[in-house]
Amino acid sequence: MAPFNPPNTVLSGFKERPEALLVQGDKLYVGTAIGSLFIYEYNELSENGSTLVDTKKGLSRRPIDQLGYIKNINSLVSLSESIPTLYPLPSFAPPTPLTRAKGALTFAVHSSVHDLDASDAQGGFNTVGRAGRIPTMVTQLVVGCRRKVVIYTWKDGEAQEIRETILPHSPRVAVFLDSDNVCFAYSPTEYALFSISKLTTLDVTTPIPANISIGAFSGLTGYMTLGLGAKAKPGLVRLSDTEALIVKDSQGFIIGTDGRRTNPATIDWPGPPDEVAFVNPYIFSILPPGTGERSAPAAPQSSLIPSPVVQVISSLTAQPVQTLPFPLTSPASSAATCTIRLLTSSPVAKAPLFLVATPGDRTVATSEGSSIWQIRMKSWGDQIDELVQRCLYSDALSLLDTLDKALLPDKDQRRTYIRALHAVSQFRLGKFDDAINSFIELDLNPAKVVALYPERIAGRLSVPPDDWIPLFGGPANQQSLTPKNDDAMSTKSQNDGNESKEKLLEQSPSLAMLVRTAARRGTAFVALLSSSKDKDDDAVSISGRKKVKQVDDFSRSVDALWRYLTDRRPKVAGALAAVHIAPAQSHQWPFLSETTTEELFAQPNIPLPLLTPEQLVRFAQIVDTALFKSYLVTQPALLGALCRLANWCEVSEVEEELRAREKFAELIYLYNGKKMHAKALNLLHQLSEKETDIRDKLNPSMSYLRKLCPEYINQVFESSRWIFEEDRHMAFEIFTSDDVELPRTQVTDYLEKIDPTISTRYIEYLIDEKGEESPAFHDRLTELYLNMTLSARKQGDEAKELEVYSKLLRFIDTTDHYRPDRLYGLLSENLYEARAVLLGRMVRHEHALELYVYKLKHYGKAEEYCKRIYNSNGVTKSIFLTLLRLYLRPTDKTAPNLLRPALDLISRHSPRLDSVETLQLLPPLVTARDVRPFLQEALRAPIFDSHVIRDIHKARNERVARKLMLLESRRVRVTDSRICPQCHKRLGSSFMLLGER
Repeated sequence: MAPFNPPNTVLSGFKERPEALLVQGDKLYVGTAIGSLFIYEYNELSENGSTLVDTKKGLSRRPIDQLGYIKNINSLVSLSESIPTLYPLPSFAPPTPLTRAKGALTFAVHSSVHDLDASDAQGGFNTVGRAGRIPTMVTQLVVGCRRKVVIYTWKDGEAQEIRETILPHSPRVAVFLDSDNVCFAYSPTEYALFSISKLTTLDVTTPIPANISIGAFSGLTGYMTLGLGAKAKPGLVRLSDTEALIVKDSQGFIIGTDGRRTNPATIDWPGPPDEVAFVNPYIFSILPPGTGERSAPAAPQSSLIPSPVVQVISSLTAQPVQTLPFPLTSPASSAATCTIRLLTSSPVAKAPLFLVATPGDRTVATSEGSSIWQIRMKSWGDQIDELVQRCLYSDALSLLDTLDKALLPDKDQRRTYIRALHAVSQFRLGKFDDAINSFIELDLNPAKVVALYPERIAGRLSVPPDDWIPLFGGPANQQSLTPKNDDAMSTKSQNDGNESKEKLLEQSPSLAMLVRTAARRGTAFVALLSSSKDKDDDAVSISGRKKVKQVDDFSRSVDALWRYLTDRRPKVAGALAAVHIAPAQSHQWPFLSETTTEELFAQPNIPLPLLTPEQLVRFAQIVDTALFKSYLVTQPALLGALCRLANWCEVSEVEEELRAREKFAELIYLYNGKKMHAKALNLLHQLSEKETDIRDKLNPSMSYLRKLCPEYINQVFESSRWIFEEDRHMAFEIFTSDDVELPRTQVTDYLEKIDPTISTRYIEYLIDEKGEESPAFHDRLTELYLNMTLSARKQGDEAKELEVYSKLLRFIDTTDHYRPDRLYGLLSENLYEARAVLLGRMVRHEHALELYVYKLKHYGKAEEYCKRIYNSNGVTKSIFLTLLRLYLRPTDKTAPNLLRPALDLISRHSPRLDSVETLQLLPPLVTARDVRPFLQEALRAPIFDSHVIRDIHKARNERVARKLMLLESRRVRVTDSRICPQCHKRLGSSFMLLGER
């Protein structure tokens, strides 16, 4: 990847040698070797050169070594003649030399905002959080002098107390890490951290480089400039608020505020770089001439690049990403002997980077002058796109993480997109768990995840490995990094892959080793000048492996898929439940097979709650189908549990495989869950042909049919017909299920078409077991009984006729929920007993008894009929008398003599007969002996005795009355001389005797 565009010229033909450079606002300040300061109008985005605005000739007597800007006081700080001087802008007058910093070698400026207490007037910044704090702009100028450091501070433009402290060595380069920590470089091998608040130093220790070079450094550090002829200075640049890069010989180390390495990786150069600079997140270095190699098409051997080389290294990966050989034009130019330097306009990592090229020959330098080039970075989007184009997904993600959203508004979308591609890359390399973790976190369309698997798992969604990256939105012109083996998924197992990586690294010398070896041999390597890695770091490791098929990779990939699907499944179900959609409703939605793969792959990669119900259903179908097929391939024993539960599996994707594996029970469960009952029952019918026992043959189909809901009643009728043909009695059990109840009327109609006997049995079941009281079913049963009776009579089957007719009589005689008048109209004339029962139900008792007596001549039944309906207090209290009348006063002229049944009736039921009326009905020739029991019973009856006693009492009363009248008509005169004839005593007035004597 080349993150920077070719340099463009800012100034050309600059006669004085530039030594320092500063960009502030729209001004470009250039300090020269003779102490002059040139001011140009500068626009970073403009492709045109800069326009000279002002020139400060003789600003100092010696070269201007360094320029800086102090925002608090709007002043330019210039280091010249070993003393820093402040120049107010824009007048540059009056200058203020910082005499306390005499003997200065370098300086560093840092501005930041601090919440300081209003009463704080000192330079410390570790303030305690409390009320009354005020945001304050604090600018610090740290000047490194001979064996000391001087610290200048301004707070909101007000100068603070100057502080200084002794140092063990003289700092030659200084960079701020944050507002309290400064990194000093004493020499190319000695570095230290300095705390402003504590005024203490901490030495930085790093490993000893593998190859120590005694070559001198030349040029400036990353953000400052020195004269071309100045003594070499160490390489030191600020990377962030917590990190800095230090250069030791040909290696670079990243350290933190504690003086320790924060990154174990080292940056290797083929030789000590002349200068280093940093533009986030890239490290620029100038490599001396002869370290680059350029291939000549016509020459069998390559030639060395005779000019310096600008190498760009990513601080994220510590790998070269771009190389710029100089001159940019023809190597035959005089510029081939030029000296180049890096000048940054400020210590800020986002500051533009300038490159100064000065011819080495004085005559050429005098005539042509120096040139200032600006190295402009490509847009962040272009850089990331290029990394993606080269499959460097890890680098793209690392770069993306360093960017603020303000710089890249679509950062989140890009991150999701690149993470998905990176996950696909990991999947290709056998890192299935890492890939699946990313797929889960990103809420990716499950159709795309499943498409990474072979056809026996993914079905028609399966995509060849060469199309994986385009499937996830990546470039379509990338080469495949893995073998095209769908079953193995990759050509190595995880453990063998790790061992292969280690062996590859052991057998292959490192890039740094090759470069250092080349530097010692005076040769150069094309690999160093490569503008970018060609492949992802993971892809590089796979390219050198032996392609040995490992059977366990497929199992590991399926295990990872299970984890993905079991994670998605409950979440998709929860999202569906939120919109009131359950797996039991899967048959109500279009099948997955009705949707094209393009439509499935086009489903959005967004969180599940944001999907529409239709999209959620599609996700559920994809997940369950893939889970089902993965179980089918590797864990068939788990299929049963999945099939028995409600699911969204696509039947057409798995039914053939299930049939081939003879997983009929699972297939039937699946059919049932999808309401594909016709297929399930047809399969059961096919399987029944292999059974010999009738129960084993019919029970599975019967059990299935007994559980079908009323909405599938037509299917029940259709599929039960063959069972009736096999065994009607067993088939009848289909309609006596306790789980579901089918529409009774439709079942009755269906069964009557098959066999009226089965239909009557079903209605009997409804009435006896289910308590059916509807007159419609009772009438239906009586009609069936009647029709069956007449049919049997017509066929001459007396046994069946008697059986069915008995059921009819018993039914119409014991139930009250049918309509007798309707049935009576259907009866034929010769069904006398049924007519008699119905007449009784219609309260036409006399007609009913006539049928019993005259037609049936069954006097016992007539008598039983009377006993059943007799009510001494109701309208039927005289029913026995009615029967007696029919016996003794026949209405049918053809009736025989019925005196004997009448006498039997009188003898058995005399208490229920009116004695007087009974005696009146008896013929004159009947003797008292024939009715003696009746008379005896009549006399013993309370009602008969009372009549007799009444008449006796009446006769006696009349007799007594007549005798009294007779006695009262007789008179006797009693005087004093009257003597009793019995006792011969005088009666006088004491006694009176009246009597016959």
